[in-house]
Amino acid sequence: MFKLTLPKFRNQATPPSAAEAPAAEASVGAEPAGLPYTGTQYFCPICSTSLGYFLPVDNGYLKLLDSYEYNYSLFHNETFNMLQYSCPSCHASDRERLYALYFQKRLSESDPGKKLKFIDFAPSEVNYFYRRFPMLDYRSADLYMDGVDDKIDITNMDIYEDNSVDVFLCSHVLEHVDDDRKAMSELYRILKPGGWGITMVPVLIYSEHIIENLPITSEAERWRFYGQGDHVRFYNRQGFVDRLACAGFKVNLLGVEYFGADTFERNGIHKRSVLYVVEKI
Repeated sequence: MFKLTLPKFRNQATPPSAAEAPAAEASVGAEPAGLPYTGTQYFCPICSTSLGYFLPVDNGYLKLLDSYEYNYSLFHNETFNMLQYSCPSCHASDRERLYALYFQKRLSESDPGKKLKFIDFAPSEVNYFYRRFPMLDYRSADLYMDGVDDKIDITNMDIYEDNSVDVFLCSHVLEHVDDDRKAMSELYRILKPGGWGITMVPVLIYSEHIIENLPITSEAERWRFYGQGDHVRFYNRQGFVDRLACAGFKVNLLGVEYFGADTFERNGIHKRSVLYVVEKI
C-alpha cells in the first residue's frame, strides 16, 4: 500500500509532543484549522494520546490514484481506514495502530525476563514504539533505507542464522519483492520454533486470486493495477495465506472478533481490518 510521507522521528525513545509535531498541510488529511485534536472519543496506542478524531487519508494520495485511473474501489482494500487513517499527534497509520495493539497484548503475556530478538523490516517512522519494550532486542533491516541496523535483501538474509529470530514485523514489503515466495521462505528460516511475526501486505478483499505478472511496462500501469508505482502485485486473502502456509508458517487471521468492536472503534481501525500473524511451530 502507498505510504504517505510522514515526519521523521527515527530513533527517538519517546514520541513527539504535540508542540514538536510539524504542522499538517492544508489538505483533506490535514488537521482542521483552529481545532485541537485532543479529546476522549479515540485513542492512539502508538503515542498514548486521547483524541477527538483521526485524520482521513491525504488528499494527494487520492489525486494520484485518480490521475492514474486506479482500477479498484478503495473500500475493497483490507486494513485501510480511509476516513480515519492517521493520528494527528504522531501520524501513525491505522495499520500501525493495529500492530501496536497486538504487540501490547502479546508481550504482556510473555516472560518479561526473556529477551526477544526482534527484526523490524522496512521500519516506519513510528519504530520508537517498539524500542520502548525492554524485552525486545530491536534491530531494523532494509536493503535501501539509510540508518537501519542491517542492510539486507529479504530474499537472501544470510547475515541471520537459521532459527535465530524470536519476532519480526514485515509490513508492506512483500508486494515490492519480485520473488515473494523466496522472501517468505527466508522469513520462515530465520524464525525460531515458537517464534512469531506480523506479515502484512495490501489485500484486495473481493479478488479471487493474486493479481501479478501482468504485461505492465510503465509506472502508471502499476499505479492503476497494483495501487503504487513500485508494487509488483496485489494480493487476495486466500492467495496470501496459501503462500505463507507453503513457506511453512501457521497463519492466524485476527480481526474484529479477536480484538473487539469497541477496541477497533476507539483506535480508529476499520471493521474490515485483518492482522496476519504467522508462527513457526
